[in-house]
Amino acid sequence: MSAKNVDLRREAGQRTRDQLLTAALDLLAQRGPEGVTLREITEAAGANVAAVSYHFGSLKVLCETAAELALERYLDVQHEAMSALAPGSTLLELAAAFARPMVDALAAGGHDLAVMRTVARFGADPPEDWDRLDDKFDETRRDAMRVLKVHLPAAKERELIFRLRCAAGMVNWLAMAPIGAELAGKPVKQIERLLLPVLAGAFRGDPAAG
Repeated sequence: MSAKNVDLRREAGQRTRDQLLTAALDLLAQRGPEGVTLREITEAAGANVAAVSYHFGSLKVLCETAAELALERYLDVQHEAMSALAPGSTLLELAAAFARPMVDALAAGGHDLAVMRTVARFGADPPEDWDRLDDKFDETRRDAMRVLKVHLPAAKERELIFRLRCAAGMVNWLAMAPIGAELAGKPVKQIERLLLPVLAGAFRGDPAAG
């Protein structure tokens, strides 16, 4: 087989893989992992069952991979916003950057919010091989620590990390809980006005209590 034909086959295979991931994520967002079937995904992707087996091995791995890629995009958007913060940024500015991908999804509503719900659902109990994203989580933590240590110099690092994890839980909860649906489609500024002081308060805590 010529090199050109090999390249064409590789491109076709990558295109099929990408189509399967897109279809899986769309269906996961609509129905959750319990409501997605292999046939529905392959029909939506214009692929066959053998392609799922070839590229992923199983429906479970396909769905996990689709959710993982969505989480990776979430972390990239979050890191882009947080890396732009100066150490002297306010806690409200930190909260805005930290919540950026979720606020955007809430404002967009519909499919974008449904994807965030999928990310939150899988992120609450991540598969073992999701540890490849550890570096991205570490980036977020470092970005946040630059700001938190300026405002809360007396707080121990483990306490600040705990507050970050609590804030992340609050943000993810917005995707899962009915209150998220209440915010869906609202203007970004309105969502931020309600959400950012709450997150900033979680970051601030009470240093004297440490």
